[in-house]
Amino acid sequence: MAIVSSVLYGNEKPTKEQIDEIRRAAKMPLVYDEDCPPLTKEQIKEFARIAKEQRKLRKKQVVAIRLSPETAEKVKALGKGYSSVLSRIIDEAFRNPDLLRKCL
Repeated sequence: MAIVSSVLYGNEKPTKEQIDEIRRAAKMPLVYDEDCPPLTKEQIKEFARIAKEQRKLRKKQVVAIRLSPETAEKVKALGKGYSSVLSRIIDEAFRNPDLLRKCL
């Protein structure tokens, strides 16, 4: 069996063929072996604990900002999900010390 991977960008949606392939794969039985044994209840519990901690770390905070009318128009023109794009732009600015200094 070959491993197939696909990457969807932005607002792309999977094709009918990709959806059919996912549905077929979901019906296939799980096969465990010595390299990949089933998880114990303790391991599952630990994964759940770690996942909960990770969700807390990734949770975004709501912040209100004031934008010029021109900037607000450009941001909203990005379409659905524009607030996520704006969040990534701000994150990137804080990773770039030169850009951050320029804006201060």
